Amino acid sequence: MTENWVNLAEGIGADLHLELPGGGRRAALTRALRAAVRSGRLAPGTRLPPYRSLAADLGLARNTVADAYAELVAEGWLTARQGSGTRVALGAQPPPARPTPRPGADRPPEPLHDLRQGQPDAASFPRAAWLASARRGVTAAPNEAFGPGDPRGRPELRRALAAYLARTRGVRTDADHIVVCSGFAHALRLLFGGGVLRGPLAVEGYGLPFHRALLKQAGTLTCPLTVDDDGARIDELSEAERTVLLTPAHQFPTGGPLHSRRRTAVAEWAASSEGLILEDDYDGEFRYDRQPVGAVQGLAPDRVLYIGSVSKSLSPAIRLGWMVLPDRLMDDVLTAKGEREAWAGVLDQLTLADFLDSGSYDRHVRRMRQRYRDRRDRFVTALAEHAPHVHATGIAAGLHAVLRLPPGTEHATVHAATRAGVAVDALSAFRHPAARLPREDGLVVGYATPPDHAFGAALQALVRVLRRPEVSRRRGAGSP
Repeated sequence: MTENWVNLAEGIGADLHLELPGGGRRAALTRALRAAVRSGRLAPGTRLPPYRSLAADLGLARNTVADAYAELVAEGWLTARQGSGTRVALGAQPPPARPTPRPGADRPPEPLHDLRQGQPDAASFPRAAWLASARRGVTAAPNEAFGPGDPRGRPELRRALAAYLARTRGVRTDADHIVVCSGFAHALRLLFGGGVLRGPLAVEGYGLPFHRALLKQAGTLTCPLTVDDDGARIDELSEAERTVLLTPAHQFPTGGPLHSRRRTAVAEWAASSEGLILEDDYDGEFRYDRQPVGAVQGLAPDRVLYIGSVSKSLSPAIRLGWMVLPDRLMDDVLTAKGEREAWAGVLDQLTLADFLDSGSYDRHVRRMRQRYRDRRDRFVTALAEHAPHVHATGIAAGLHAVLRLPPGTEHATVHAATRAGVAVDALSAFRHPAARLPREDGLVVGYATPPDHAFGAALQALVRVLRRPEVSRRRGAGSP
């Protein structure tokens, strides 16, 4: 069977092709045009070539093409008007393609009001300032910046980070002790999945399930420490544990900072036992009621591996983080990372370096700190006025609050919120399965995620949920 292809680019501005198998020429052309319209390759309104031009291209008689056009006009596939030529009929719209269903692809509908934790206000991303830094950073970069990436990260970014972290977080380091990564989860994968560190690892009794899953996948045993109002109980560290993971600036999710006595105690523990502290500087820059709490790393630089990122302060879409490493871990981390940078893009690194050096990052953090503080205040005022039975904790810093609920009402509250289109997290979801902690009912509510114009409606919807009888009524601790 012979095939003849014709390019219909003339007059329609795109490379479209017709396949004409052997047989009756008019019938073959009619079927090919009809199939092209049906599949959407020839969209409604598309102008077809004059029948004389198409006949010449195909090597067909003019009457053959003219008859094929006339047949499709009669069927409604094409239209022909004086001065307008022959076009695909506007009503010849192909049916929308149906996606092929995949196992497990069904997802619940998006909530009307997103009050989940861990996400900044995406609408507040400083686009103009970021673009300006991108232009300056790329323009000033040496030619070698656009070659194979250094696994340590760009020196411009490491120098900018060393200066910024020393000034704002009290971190004692220099550019040679910083390794760029793509975020906290990537750091965990490198450290434990890459064989740099091994368990058992002491962790806080409350934390992100996602992080616990990463550690479990790497074969790391996690041992939970009790968390109270002063943070993790450092006195529970056992002799078998040589590494501890903490969120000392703002315990996640309960919200309190690690007490000064426990900060000193964990630094002394690391020195006396030759242990290592992994410091997750979660929400360290967003403290509202007093000066930010400095990093534990400043107390014991040789015993603390400090990890940070821009996922909360700037955007999770910018996959950039950093590890401040003691000398003894540098070579192992770089070996685990590989000879070339495979995760953090050079262009984003150059942009963030300029963003830090130019002061744009400081200005953005100050602006967002005030904005989030205003939201926090509105949030607390609304609770006091409309849901006084709910107590908010962990509100001195960060992007979320923990709402302490009457015993036995957590499940009912989450269920009611879901029905009302309000996305929140249950406090119990963050509890370590082996933690020896008293049962506490609560919600973890993020007040940063909605854009400004949607925050008021989200807050009203949450308050309506909290005022429902099944939520506000005190129930037995064993109730579902």
